[in-house]
Amino acid sequence: MFEEHPKDRHEGYDDRHDGYEGFDQLADDDAGHDRYGPYHEEDDGDGSRQRSGTRRIVMVAAGGVFAALLAVGGYGVYNVVTAVSGGGSSTDGGHQASGTPAKTQQTAPPTAEQAEAAAKEFLAAWGRGDLTAAGGLTDRPESARAALTAFHDQVGPRSLTLTGTGRAPGDSPGEPALGFRVKAEFEGTPDAWEYDGVLNFARSEDGRPVVRWKPSVIHPQLTQGRTIAVKALPDPVSKPADRNGRPLDAFPSLRAVLPQITPPDGSDAAPGRAVMLSGASGTGTEPEQLFVLTPASAPQVRLTLDADLQQAAEDAVKQQSANGNPASLVAIQPSTGNILAMAYSGGFNRAVAGGQAPGSTMKVITSAALLEAGVSPDTVVPCKATTNSPRAWHNDEPGDFPSYTLADDFSHSCNTGFIDKGLEKLQPGTLGKVAREQFGLGLEWHIGIASRDATIPTPGTKDETAAQFIGQGQIQVNSLLMASVAATVQNGTFHQPVLRADAKRATAPAKLPADVARDLRAMMARTATQGTARTPMAGLSGQIGAKTGTVEAGGQANNSWFIAYRGDLAVAAEVEGGGHGFSAAGVAAAQVLKAGGKG
Repeated sequence: MFEEHPKDRHEGYDDRHDGYEGFDQLADDDAGHDRYGPYHEEDDGDGSRQRSGTRRIVMVAAGGVFAALLAVGGYGVYNVVTAVSGGGSSTDGGHQASGTPAKTQQTAPPTAEQAEAAAKEFLAAWGRGDLTAAGGLTDRPESARAALTAFHDQVGPRSLTLTGTGRAPGDSPGEPALGFRVKAEFEGTPDAWEYDGVLNFARSEDGRPVVRWKPSVIHPQLTQGRTIAVKALPDPVSKPADRNGRPLDAFPSLRAVLPQITPPDGSDAAPGRAVMLSGASGTGTEPEQLFVLTPASAPQVRLTLDADLQQAAEDAVKQQSANGNPASLVAIQPSTGNILAMAYSGGFNRAVAGGQAPGSTMKVITSAALLEAGVSPDTVVPCKATTNSPRAWHNDEPGDFPSYTLADDFSHSCNTGFIDKGLEKLQPGTLGKVAREQFGLGLEWHIGIASRDATIPTPGTKDETAAQFIGQGQIQVNSLLMASVAATVQNGTFHQPVLRADAKRATAPAKLPADVARDLRAMMARTATQGTARTPMAGLSGQIGAKTGTVEAGGQANNSWFIAYRGDLAVAAEVEGGGHGFSAAGVAAAQVLKAGGKG
């Protein structure tokens, strides 16, 4: 395969064979002296000569390099030289060694020297892009050629450098194995892709030492049925931070939310490209990134969330859902509508996408409608033990209270007073109109992720109308919507809640009248200090207000609702099956209000 050096050639001979440059072929002269560079014999003083040194053989081809270290001594140098050069003692190509039958030479595993020679040829051919030649140096020429061609076409490195790294663990006992390093460089990518591989060796049908072909020759993770190719990375998903730039990845309630956040309009987000290892179609194997050529880029989006309040919300929801009761909580900044925290239990984001009746927290909107209809907080609105619409209605608090005012009914959450006065003063559909025009409920909100708008249908009967006045019947809301109701009362103006400041906001058709907002704040403050919300709100200072809600759940445990504010922080919480509003939901909401300080 290689031309042997004439014995009289001088040291430093440059052999150029088959396109290789710089391959220093080894030879001995007649006296047995080595003429290769620093490799020499030394006299140890007793007339004998001892060989020392290490020989490096380097092959350089167009686009490929193979370097192997061979430690040799004694007659080993002759064996190495003749094995590589095709001399008389070589077993390659069917040449018979003295005293050894030719058949044995054809079937025995290749020697280490023959494996090194075969590796040099194979890696050089692969590196210079002669894939037909490289395939022919394996025991499965067509399979190897096809796989190497696919790698060349689908990965397409600008240059490929292959360097031997010495002996390596093999697949079969008795068969040599050599390691090598792949270095692939790509256009427009400053870093190179480097990895290590292993070549195992066998004999071809005609007895030649060849590379034992398998897909892992190309890459150690490549197996039958898998492919390697440069592919576009999935669309970049920004990792949004909170309003102060702090990470949000660790919060359980946000794991499904953050991937929904899209980059800002007009951003220069790029998907990126990478060398990907993919499984066969239909196997369900996820593609694996082996080397990133161009990283995906997406500008960081700062959400309106606050990491400290988010942690408080997560803790509160976790505590109230510990017994398996689904729960959610949303905190909003009334002055801006910015969502500061959003937490929920279970896999469904009920905090913004759920829909259920809000119970007596809806009495905030019923009160706004009554105040606009001429009823004042001091107007006497008797709280009877029962009333009819014609359906019979009752209160949680037993007894008749004929002297109660609207403010009393609100703070004690009297159902019968609101039903009687509502049926007297309000037309069917009034509640939905006030909710939409002044509180923004029922408008199409775009908060930054998918959310559900409020459903407050026009009632068809007096019973349905009565049910709406106390937040039951067909009304469907969630914690996000009811937190906005509390925020609108505190601020006096509806600001659509958002998760990102650049979101397009809906605007309420009308502003909450200033005197109505003032009266609602007074009624909610009284409820927080003297009414049904006093227990969870105890100890909170500053401007505070609250309203409880208890929803009958068809004979099962009641659903607990609570809305409140403290300064520039409004909260709504709900716990399914949590009982009265002041208990589970009230405890959760107050916990977040305490964490938020005065706002």
